[in-house]
Amino acid sequence: MPLDFTAIDFETANSSNASACAVGLVRVRDGEIVDRTGWLIRPPAGHDVFFELNVRIHGIRPEDVVDAAPWSSQLADIVAFAADDILVAHNAGFDMAVLKRACDATGDECPPYRYACSLQVARRVYRLESYRLPFVAAEAGFADFPHHNATADAMACAHVMIDAARRVGAGDIDALAEAVGVRVSQIAAAEAPAVSFAVA
Repeated sequence: MPLDFTAIDFETANSSNASACAVGLVRVRDGEIVDRTGWLIRPPAGHDVFFELNVRIHGIRPEDVVDAAPWSSQLADIVAFAADDILVAHNAGFDMAVLKRACDATGDECPPYRYACSLQVARRVYRLESYRLPFVAAEAGFADFPHHNATADAMACAHVMIDAARRVGAGDIDALAEAVGVRVSQIAAAEAPAVSFAVA
């Protein structure tokens, strides 16, 4: 099977996983980036307060999402882009929890995506002082990107997985995960995956 996947990154308005305020998506086919997109999201009601800390991190303010479509309207667009791909994210537990909790908050059915974590892969493939996304992406040859811009972070994540697969000779995400000793997990209907709040 070819190295096909969709890299995804969410930014949140506050400490609630449900407070998605931006998403970035990057499509990889046969180990090559072929498409990318991203947009702002109006967070679900009750999860739409913007914390100063989050604004400092990603620069998205409440006024920026006033005209953005809400989560329920945008979920179909996320699914349309990702289709049946395995999702990949850096610190994937966080991003999958955003997907799950935003759906919980709006009553939408969460797609049961399979997913892999580029942070876990990087820790097995690279020897670095820090495994934060900018350091890992630089090792993969993708440097100087605007970290915490959702689309740029998804691009960085995609580059990491492509580079890691090349280094270990893996032809797809399942083979990469097996080669480095990490799991390809799946979003469960009953519960969200474990969440790590470490800054990626």
